[in-house]
Order: sequence, then C-alpha cells, then structure tokens
Amino acid sequence: MAEIQFSKGVKEDVIPDVKVTRSKTGNTGTATFYFEDPKILSKESSDEITGMYLVDDEGEIYSKEVKGKFINGEARAIEAVLIMKSADEFERFVRFMNKYAEENGLGKS
Repeated sequence: MAEIQFSKGVKEDVIPDVKVTRSKTGNTGTATFYFEDPKILSKESSDEITGMYLVDDEGEIYSKEVKGKFINGEARAIEAVLIMKSADEFERFVRFMNKYAEENGLGKS
C-alpha cells in the first residue's frame, strides 16, 4: 500500500506530476508534486487539507508545504513541496515513490 493523502485517511486518486532535484553531494533534495483537479478540491469533498502525507507500509512522510492554485477564482490544482534534508530521507522518499509507481502503473510503456 502506497498512497498520497491531503487529509489523514483520505486517499487522493489523482496521480501527480512529480519533479525531483538532488544536491550535488546527494545529502539534500526536493520533490515538487503537482495535482491537477485533485479529488480533495472537488465540490463533493468536505475534507480539510492538513498537509501532504505519503503513506506506505514503512510509515508516513509528511510535508506542510501545500499550496492551492486558482484559475478564475476557483481552486483547480495543488502544488506540494517535500524537502529532504538527508541522504536517508531521500532514500526513504525513493522507496515510497517506487511503491507508489508500481501500484499506480507508472513508468510502464
């Protein structure tokens, strides 16, 4: 099980675009997630966004860097940034993303 949540216990079904950078030393990194029309922003959702949670069998990775993107005054996207401050945090993120990609059929042609 590997899923992304914006409210604890509420799985986000929209698959994000993810851009990852890593420092030359490999000690730090940043992952930027972009969700277009995520379920959490739908009119049917009453859940509150409390952060971005990457949840799998190893536990949870958390980021509070979550911003809404508005088009014509309407929330249409979410951009979330995860900052990894050590090589261990980066490797943990990679393990999560590998599980997430496998479960969601990403990376296969």
